[in-house]
Amino acid sequence: MKRARSATFVAEFPLRTSPSDERELSIRLNAACQIFNACLGESLKRLARMRASTEWALAKALPKRTKGRTKVFQACNDKFGFTQGALKKYAQERRDACWIGDHFGSHDTQSTSDRAFAAVQQYGFGKKGRPRFKGYRQVHSIDGYSNIAVLRFKNDNFCYDGLTIPLIKDPRDKDGWEKQALACKTKFCRVVRRTIKGRDRFYLQLIQEGIPPIKARHKIGKEIVGFDVGPSTVAVVSETQALLIPLCPNLPTMAKELRKLDRKIDRQRRANNPENYSAKGVPLKNKKWIKSNHQQITAAERREIHRCLAAERKRAHGELANQILAIGYHGKTEKVSVKSWQKRWGKSIGKKAPSMLMAMVGRKAASAGGRLEQFSTRTTKLSQFDHTTGEYVKKPLSQRIHYFGDGTTAAVQRDLYSAFLARFVEQDTLSVSRATAAWTSAEPLLRQATESFIQASKKRDSIPNRVLRKIRRKSRAAQRGREARLLQRDQTRGEIQPRKMQQISLFEGTS
Repeated sequence: MKRARSATFVAEFPLRTSPSDERELSIRLNAACQIFNACLGESLKRLARMRASTEWALAKALPKRTKGRTKVFQACNDKFGFTQGALKKYAQERRDACWIGDHFGSHDTQSTSDRAFAAVQQYGFGKKGRPRFKGYRQVHSIDGYSNIAVLRFKNDNFCYDGLTIPLIKDPRDKDGWEKQALACKTKFCRVVRRTIKGRDRFYLQLIQEGIPPIKARHKIGKEIVGFDVGPSTVAVVSETQALLIPLCPNLPTMAKELRKLDRKIDRQRRANNPENYSAKGVPLKNKKWIKSNHQQITAAERREIHRCLAAERKRAHGELANQILAIGYHGKTEKVSVKSWQKRWGKSIGKKAPSMLMAMVGRKAASAGGRLEQFSTRTTKLSQFDHTTGEYVKKPLSQRIHYFGDGTTAAVQRDLYSAFLARFVEQDTLSVSRATAAWTSAEPLLRQATESFIQASKKRDSIPNRVLRKIRRKSRAAQRGREARLLQRDQTRGEIQPRKMQQISLFEGTS
């Protein structure tokens, strides 16, 4: 069953689950993990057999633009069962042959097999690497195919093969967003599990048809905005405003804390599995690894830190996207390669996530009736262009100031100048005459934005240390509490039993 291709958005609601509901949902997520691994292994086997066959060699030997080449490959896929329909049938057979048939239905089985087949198909096309099998509790969501069977949303309740779980809605709903979102047609449902502070929380994601509603308090501007996104900053320039904004300014790196936890986990892993290492301390392959309760507690603390950092990053990007859309809903920016940035500035990209910001701006602009236009960097080369002379001059990345070649115009910040020029790009071509005519009114805006960024940077320098001290103090107190509880339990029981540890929120009470 193919899903209808139309505009969609996701509305997420927490579920009011009972302990029995949580247990049943966890069992079904474990069943989804088993189905996924079974379909993934079978898909890889069929792909290997197909690639080793004579039919595949003959199909591959055909020139790429040969008529009928695609049909030859399709016939090869059908012969060896490397198709979406064949994998669905295999998944249903595996489901009915064991305990999974008591917990899994038709749509959830098919959607899980589709996920595994899509991963292997991308690997077969050479677009992604070899997919990996999922471990215990590594599958966190189950999709449906439509809102008519198995996973359904009906009368403000989530119905899933015998389970009826109500949604938790905002009783105030000041902006009326939930009411407008629920009024749209539901295409299909997705149940998601998240571990927050050591406890499993379940959410329902409704994939709704249409354009997402806009909250009343978020204003939408009508100007054309030029963007220049960097690894840690974004420059925004319109006809009346210019901003140079840092990405996630109040987000601590937590690198020291995470490094300590990584080293602690490594020590615990080596102590629990001494036979899995060589004499030089190198891990051996094809070994079974044992995780102690203390190691699981340390890993849970590390996951909680990453969860809090991701939540704060998403919140900061959403706030910045709304600030940009308040200026204008039609944006223009260069189409940059974030993968190349990852090779050069891996840690900064992992912390700031500039691509995530641009994707969020694009979605919000589309829902407001605008768009985010991306143009080629090879034809425009905005960071090298000088409108006063009409020439292109290369400069190193360390040079953040643009000096004009005419000798009379004062220098400006490099990213702001590129964002200014981006406003006048049409069909991958820069209109030099329009940029020159608008420079007189834009120059004071760019200088003011540069001064504001410098002053704000001086104020921010004192914030991270204070925030980090508070987080470290909470982390040390939580660690002492965990150790005391474990020591007390060891004395009373004589051994450690697995249990869930309550984690503290790292950003609780911080700003």
